Amino acid sequence: MPTHQPRRTPGPRGERFAVLDPATGEAFDEAPDQRPDELDAIVERAHDAWRDWRADPAARTTALFAAADAVEAAGADLAPLLTREQGKPLAESYAEIARAAARLRYFAELDPVPEPIVDGRPVRSEIRWRPLGPVAAIVPWNFPLQLASAKFAPALAAGNTMVLKPSPFTPLATRLLGSVLSAALPQDVLTIVTGREPLGARLASHPGIRHVTFTGSIATGRAVAEGAAASLARVTLELGGNDAAILLEDAEVERIADRLFWAAFRNCGQVCMAVKRVYAPARLYSQVVEALAERAKTVVVGPGLDPGSQLGPVSNAPQLARVERCTAQALADGARAAAGGHRLEGPGYFFAPAILADVPSGSPVVTEEQFGPILPVLPYGRLDEAVEAANDTGFGLGGSVWGTDLDRAEAVAGRLECGTAWINHHAELSLAQPFAGIKDSGVGVAGGPWGLYGNLRPFVVHRPEEA
Repeated sequence: MPTHQPRRTPGPRGERFAVLDPATGEAFDEAPDQRPDELDAIVERAHDAWRDWRADPAARTTALFAAADAVEAAGADLAPLLTREQGKPLAESYAEIARAAARLRYFAELDPVPEPIVDGRPVRSEIRWRPLGPVAAIVPWNFPLQLASAKFAPALAAGNTMVLKPSPFTPLATRLLGSVLSAALPQDVLTIVTGREPLGARLASHPGIRHVTFTGSIATGRAVAEGAAASLARVTLELGGNDAAILLEDAEVERIADRLFWAAFRNCGQVCMAVKRVYAPARLYSQVVEALAERAKTVVVGPGLDPGSQLGPVSNAPQLARVERCTAQALADGARAAAGGHRLEGPGYFFAPAILADVPSGSPVVTEEQFGPILPVLPYGRLDEAVEAANDTGFGLGGSVWGTDLDRAEAVAGRLECGTAWINHHAELSLAQPFAGIKDSGVGVAGGPWGLYGNLRPFVVHRPEEA
């Protein structure tokens, strides 16, 4: 997560901080800058609300379905606000809201199933499932509502309560979402807190929190885990990726170019599981670079509220600075910008989407997570070299293989060291599937039944066959 924080301003309603519109770079609103010492009372109320919330599964299901309906009904208010503070095109904001509602419905229908233990003893043993207690969620700025729902939907469905902290770059839509959900959920079951550090650090280490779920950078994730360890709270960490896409010799470049481009540049490349490196066979290399460059040159970059915009601004000034540094370093290393690679003139944090060719394999734009509208394309001679290069990273979130021989593509995908591998597409997730990385990409599992059980603990009951 970014270390730079929006500026704090005093006011009659207490400390507040400015929220900037990335399309203009100017402040357009403020959010409460809550103090870390306020968390004691908030967590205590979450614990009190947990007693009733965990006790009635049927009421929880009803409330979560009502919450999903409320989110959908509020879409016309939520989407423009999300675009205003995050920058993404309005259609993507509506899609994010729809995903949040769908996730609430999905988890509302899941029910943890008791499991008998058959071990040959004259005892009936059964595993039952109990919620953990108050859960803390810390959410980044790239998908504020979608990632918030990915945390609160399974946690609440499991019978936990939650205190959720959004990024200080994107607090407003999450606060509004909290207000929308408050009409469907009992008081203090879900609480939204906003503020600058050390609010997040205090939340992660709070002794009343039993599970901490975090999405963000590796460095911050390690700090979150250290804080949670103080109270032995469970942690779930999703810490980003450097996903590689490997094109095989039989790939039909023009047929896949659109899918490949948007797998890298959706949400201005600010997606943890976006394609961040492309490996193309030498025979197809020039064609791949040209196809992607053509799309980068013609995509419409503009304010997210403009109906014609296909790509919005980078979400905040620190991230734009990182994108500029990564690109400049790659060019200094000898890379060639086949398209874009520079900040656009005018206000806001707009960057011309970059397709980089002839990039040295050791350049930071290849070895690190750029998290922006930059895509290096690298040639390979032998397929084994491409697989080795794809796996030569501390990340292990996702990867993809592209080709017409699906059996061969699947065999290559099976060699990728990551949590999810796709064939001829990328970064498409079902609500029913597990989502987890390996290596430095995270700890724990989100999504599907695994996400629900990650918010539960086993409780075993032994009963003799006879009194």
